[in-house]
Amino acid sequence: MASSNKKELLTEQRDTLLHVLKVRFEKNMNRHKDIEWTKVLAKIDASPEKLWSLNEMERTGGEPDVVVPIAIGNDKKTDDFIFYDCSAESPKGRRSVCYDREALESRKEYKPETSAVDMADDMGIDILTEEQYRELQTLGDFDMKTSSWLKTPDAIRNLGGAIFADFRYGHVFVYHNGAPSYYAARGFRGYLRV
Repeated sequence: MASSNKKELLTEQRDTLLHVLKVRFEKNMNRHKDIEWTKVLAKIDASPEKLWSLNEMERTGGEPDVVVPIAIGNDKKTDDFIFYDCSAESPKGRRSVCYDREALESRKEYKPETSAVDMADDMGIDILTEEQYRELQTLGDFDMKTSSWLKTPDAIRNLGGAIFADFRYGHVFVYHNGAPSYYAARGFRGYLRV
């Protein structure tokens, strides 16, 4: 998908992605009240490597959109904007992954191709925290059929576990699982500061 310089898009890819992002932005104003697309576009244009990461979010099914979360908020010093994966279900191109590299290497057989943490790092994004995930759920109903790995606190990860969440029965549920586990219906959601 990317040009010879891995972190840059071809002009046609850039134009297509920006069109998709603008349409999504305008369709979902409840996620970013009082934010103008022209200001978001200016920030994107100033950071081609961020555009590449946004394309990776889109390519893997995340449907990134600008949100105004309390958990990390817009940075008033830099006027950064924050994109979350806003796909209805956990991004399809990021499922069937265990939590991190350590979990992946601990599996003796039936290893998944990669891990959520490795994939997020490769994409240049961060995995949502529990607080961010709960805030995302205030903007709609997400993961009603799937679940998403969340950034796991060290105290849990050091004991071999990892956390994930979903939305069922009108509520957000956060669970634990062994970090090496993986399922066809579990992926991860990320965010990107632009």
